[in-house]
Amino acid sequence: MAVSAQRPDDLRREPVLPPGFSLVALRESGDAFAHACSIASEAGAATLVWTRRFDIIEFAVVLEPDNPLREARLAHYLAMNALADALAVHSPPERPILFRWPDALIYDLGLIGGGRLAWPQVCGEDEVPDWIVFGAMLRATTMTPFSPGDVGVGMAEEGFEEVDAVDLIEAFARHLMLGVTRWQSDGARATALRWLDRLDKIPGTRHGIEPNGDLVATTQAGTQRRSLVEALGRTDWLDRESGGPKL
Repeated sequence: MAVSAQRPDDLRREPVLPPGFSLVALRESGDAFAHACSIASEAGAATLVWTRRFDIIEFAVVLEPDNPLREARLAHYLAMNALADALAVHSPPERPILFRWPDALIYDLGLIGGGRLAWPQVCGEDEVPDWIVFGAMLRATTMTPFSPGDVGVGMAEEGFEEVDAVDLIEAFARHLMLGVTRWQSDGARATALRWLDRLDKIPGTRHGIEPNGDLVATTQAGTQRRSLVEALGRTDWLDRESGGPKL
């Protein structure tokens, strides 16, 4: 049975997170990403901030990298992988889950959510940042059926089985920890290549990720490099007025 929206009871229970995580829960009007950024330096690594919204699954996690900023930003790909894997756990079969450069999450050709990344403003590219915050949003429901040509989709309208924000957050945390383990054993490049496997690609274009996270697209006409920092600064998938993914 598909869900129609987050139920009140779903938001009363709290996520059971892996060891080492700490949870900060906000009321519906809270901004998980902004709050995580504001407390990151004091709260420390693996602090997860969750906003109890009914229409949007919204949370953010604090990370403490060991690498200089230019390399630490690759954590964006690590967290996006975990977000997509968490969604895939509960997804109906044979529905594509893709990334649109660099931070949008596409489900069955419609925008369902995305990620954001922040770091201290006073931090040089060759300095190790005290913290990095990854923020995520997934649309629980659009309140309307998806029609061809729409930009956004919601979990309820896309045939997900009974699943709520807590389920998704728990799955994200588990996949994030798995991703960190892989990063430590295989390196950041392997994480970026795994992200590329889900990129919504253009036929005839070969893609690669530079050591600083930039995207390189090569065609017969030549090579184009796209800045990760600039793209993250735009957050094109986010509707600033509604505070959720674009519809």
